[in-house]
Amino acid sequence: MRIISTVPSQTELLADLSLEKEVVGITKFCVHPDSWYRNKTRIGGTKNLNVDKIRELRPDLIIANKEENVRDQIEELSRFTKVLVTEIKTPEDNLKLITDLGHATDRINEAKLLKTQLAFCLKSIQSIKSQTVIYLIWSDPYMTVGGDTYINAMLDTCGLQNIYRERLRYPQLTISELQEADPDLLFLSSEPFPFKEKHLLAFQKILPMTKIHLVDGEIFSWYGTRLIKVKTHLDQLLESISTKP
Repeated sequence: MRIISTVPSQTELLADLSLEKEVVGITKFCVHPDSWYRNKTRIGGTKNLNVDKIRELRPDLIIANKEENVRDQIEELSRFTKVLVTEIKTPEDNLKLITDLGHATDRINEAKLLKTQLAFCLKSIQSIKSQTVIYLIWSDPYMTVGGDTYINAMLDTCGLQNIYRERLRYPQLTISELQEADPDLLFLSSEPFPFKEKHLLAFQKILPMTKIHLVDGEIFSWYGTRLIKVKTHLDQLLESISTKP
């Protein structure tokens, strides 16, 4: 089987299913595992796939995603090969994703093991109660996450209350709106915009009573098996939130 992955988090899952030989193409954003990123053929970005290059690779199966990829491109690809389109809305959806990809790629036993590991991780996440949060993903303009996003579902799993959960997708915010919202917590994600310490210090002046954290965006936005690898980092973050005065 010759497989192409069009989404970074699903590429990592395919690697964890021991599909080194089978996966022949990945996107330029598929940074995990590093050896794949350095050595496998890149077929463009998630939103601008190189259809001609994909065709040249003669895939038997393309693993795509409803939100991450562009519908017209996926429909074009489906005209000449099989395309499996996933849809992940909550952390629990990852359990089905692992099973589905295990069956699609003949890695059923490997999938069962990964599913068990992930289920344990989800069950053991510490739940922080009664803390409001704003999660920023972009600067200039500032953008946060609404209630219909995977990130919101992850915040929910951690017991955190997304102030903008009643809004959809990725709303834009102004400084005055941030100040008016007055969150208990402000998370500055490492992706897609790479917030740094200088941003944290600037926001602390604007929101002096808010606890501000630089967070690994892969913890909250990558589905598949990423949580298994970053669970310790998530535990440390939640512990710091629950104990910090």
